Amino acid sequence: MRLTQAFSIQSRDVVAFVGGGGKTTAMFQLAAELVAQGNRVITTTTTRIFAAQIRLAPQHIFATELDQLLRDTQAALRAMPHTLIIGATNQDGKAFGVEPAWIDALAAANLADVILLEADGSRMRSFKAPAEHEPVVPQTTTLLVPIVGIDILGKPLNEENVHRANLVARLAEMPLETPLQVEQIARVLAHPQGGLKNLPVAARALPLINQVENDAQTRAAKQLAALLLRHDAISAVAIGAVKHPQAPISMLQTRVAAIILAAGGSTRMGGATKQLLPWGDRTLAQNAIALTARAQVADIVVVTGNRADEVTRALGDTPARVVFNPDWASGRASSVRAGIAALRANCAAAIFINADQPFLTADLIDQIIARYASTRAPIVAPTFDGQIGSPVLFARARFQELAALQGDVGGKELFEKYRAELETIAIADTRAAMDVDTPAEYARASELARGDLKD
Repeated sequence: MRLTQAFSIQSRDVVAFVGGGGKTTAMFQLAAELVAQGNRVITTTTTRIFAAQIRLAPQHIFATELDQLLRDTQAALRAMPHTLIIGATNQDGKAFGVEPAWIDALAAANLADVILLEADGSRMRSFKAPAEHEPVVPQTTTLLVPIVGIDILGKPLNEENVHRANLVARLAEMPLETPLQVEQIARVLAHPQGGLKNLPVAARALPLINQVENDAQTRAAKQLAALLLRHDAISAVAIGAVKHPQAPISMLQTRVAAIILAAGGSTRMGGATKQLLPWGDRTLAQNAIALTARAQVADIVVVTGNRADEVTRALGDTPARVVFNPDWASGRASSVRAGIAALRANCAAAIFINADQPFLTADLIDQIIARYASTRAPIVAPTFDGQIGSPVLFARARFQELAALQGDVGGKELFEKYRAELETIAIADTRAAMDVDTPAEYARASELARGDLKD
């Protein structure tokens, strides 16, 4: 995945990189992608930049006076689509940064399609906390990208490994020389005086976990991302290694909600309400919530309808939000609509789960979410013996069409329409596809659960 896709870069964006572990590489990689797409790009800094980093840009100009800077920038971008703007250089070849108000003026002048900047320094460390005077983030910033190198994981918290270790220790609430774990890293990155410091009110925050090269680092990065996404200010988390220009991002972790559909009338169940049928020491509806809660979902919504009061009482103390669908008798589409309406605005996708699939697992749900994270496909579904089944994930881009469906249908109408964009995952255990619609199916599922039958 490209950085432009992971960061959802739009025209007139101003992107500020903070933290440690690859700011410069990320900034120039993003600039290269944008130029390849035909954009005009300004790169700059509000801190300092080294001579070797200056040479990464195809051209650079000096910021000495604002009106002259605007003229010089316009001329430079006519000559080349990418220019680096720096302040005066010292005898060591380091260049000073540009005033943030001047970057705001450049944004207002609309000379470039996108402006990228480094807003603090890290002394080549993979992790840091900002000092009182930093980061220097322009008010026109639309995207703040706090960066951490995953190689910091497990290293002792000291100045050798971390820039401003004392500040990190305070924000992470841990003593110096203690090995850094994902919990402490997440605490600093998501802290309003840490990775989110000076975040403009209208800006998005999207941390980048960098230098992820192997399976162990990927697992740790996913754990870190899950902790970061508990903070509403963070819209998504990118995971990857930006030194690989062809695919710098391996996955984008976003908030995926689960919508458990538990509103049906159980018309084929012979008078019983299947949501309330026993399953082990729980009901089928409770079982659906329990297994979903073990998956990597940010929110759980349960849609009730038929015998809603009884179902809600039976759920007891649940991590889910219960939503009543007054139109449940009109069919499944109304419950899909009610579930979508209940989702929070920061939710990027939703996975729709049937309350009557007792053999569904958290691992299967996580596989679907992981495929979405790595592909950003608008629809992800499992297949059982070659047939598409449930649960199915839909990205927010498809919510409007889902909400427009009518009658006793779910999202299957959209499968054919978007078949070219549909991602599927083959699931070997076909029991996971089993739903319980009739007394015979419930009896067979119960026997399978006890081991009396082999599927």
